[in-house]
Amino acid sequence: MSEARPLLSDVRRGLRLPADWRERLRIHAPDALAWRLLALTFIFTVVVEVLIIAPSAASFHERWLLDRLQSAELASVGVEALPYSAVEDDVAEQLLAIGGVQAVVVGDQGVRRLLLQAPNLPRTPDLIDLRQNRPVTRILDPWRTLSGHPDRSIRVQARPRYRSGDFIEILAPAQPLKMELRAFLLNSLLMSLLISLVAGGLLYGGLAFLVLQPLRRVTRSIERFALDPEAEGDPPGDRHDEIGRVERELARMQDEVRQSLRSRARLVALGEAVAKINHDLRNMLTSAQIASERLADSPDPIVAKALPRLERALGRAAALSRNVLEYGRSEEPAPQRTRFALAPAVAVAAEDSGLSDEGVRLSKAIPARFTVHADPDQLHRILVNLMRNARQAIEGDTSRVGRKGLVKVSAVHQDGTAVVRIADDGPGIPPRLSDQLFEPFVSGRSSDGTGLGLTISRELAVRHGGDLALVDTGPQGTTFELRLPD
Repeated sequence: MSEARPLLSDVRRGLRLPADWRERLRIHAPDALAWRLLALTFIFTVVVEVLIIAPSAASFHERWLLDRLQSAELASVGVEALPYSAVEDDVAEQLLAIGGVQAVVVGDQGVRRLLLQAPNLPRTPDLIDLRQNRPVTRILDPWRTLSGHPDRSIRVQARPRYRSGDFIEILAPAQPLKMELRAFLLNSLLMSLLISLVAGGLLYGGLAFLVLQPLRRVTRSIERFALDPEAEGDPPGDRHDEIGRVERELARMQDEVRQSLRSRARLVALGEAVAKINHDLRNMLTSAQIASERLADSPDPIVAKALPRLERALGRAAALSRNVLEYGRSEEPAPQRTRFALAPAVAVAAEDSGLSDEGVRLSKAIPARFTVHADPDQLHRILVNLMRNARQAIEGDTSRVGRKGLVKVSAVHQDGTAVVRIADDGPGIPPRLSDQLFEPFVSGRSSDGTGLGLTISRELAVRHGGDLALVDTGPQGTTFELRLPD
């Protein structure tokens, strides 16, 4: 295991984040989120200010006008109580000053009566009719008053409360209303701003405590893991909300990745050792095969009897060594795809896999001019593996007496995919092996099977963008399905 430590460091180095990303994660990410939350809190505070100030200003504006209307209406009642509605000029001026208005008009049955009259005005007054319910106009009226000319006057109409008539109308200067409205808005703005700041501060503090701090812990844990996966992180908190689940899931995934890295490092070290042993073993097997070939010329009957068994054992050992090295390659080459006819490729693969008319026969059900888009060499390896497995399964069936075996290859096009089926009439695959058939070193043959042929074949099919699957197996035989995109 001494070789595993540098290998583990190499694996860790491959999973580390780039330096600029680590720097950005460590410095900018938490601060950026905090500033965004602070900006969002400020925006919400401004929106709340607007939602509070605008209706309050409209309400104050309307109350001010209603107060003037009420005073003017009471003054009009006093004027009409005098004989013949005779009001001296100085009395009219006093009544106007008390009401804060410039003129009072009463409308009754379509007739307008001017009860209190002021001097001529330099500007045409603006009309505000409080009898109409117009929310948008009510909201905009205070801001028109604030931005109006200092000599602006307002004509206000409303329904009378203390007398009969259709309406009562007053003419009032806008400047006093403007001054009082400005003072009201300033006081309201300061008060609502104080309330909004306190509420926004509490909201930001709550978000910082409930969200920012846990996210900073998660970020620091990810940073430390990116720098050194072997370093133990902080234990997850005992929160039961979404952030608590994120912390626990992150800790669990980090533990799984650590275990995977350690296992990978051990496997890499083991693979290097196996490759060295396998190399030496192949040299030994080559020497043994050369010696067995020399023994073939021996006239000794005992040697002649034992030699086939020796050759078979050496052949199985060489095949195992070759398959282990083939499976242990870091990566298969990318498929070099060409379009070619399938039937000739199947015939060549059948010959290389040992199918013949004297033994296990080949039956083809491939349409004329049926083509596939694949790597010829890799497809040949897939077909040879499948056909050889089928032949060996049939030949190893002790219950078969006097019956030659059959391997049938058929092909169809389905939805842009070439589907090739390889079926045999052998004894089938044991149920205990069917679920793990494509795993490495899983074989249905106890004597000479390496358990790597199907694993390699499926990997080659997947690299083509397709798949290799077991479709059916049982006493009637076994069927594999190879799917290759067109």
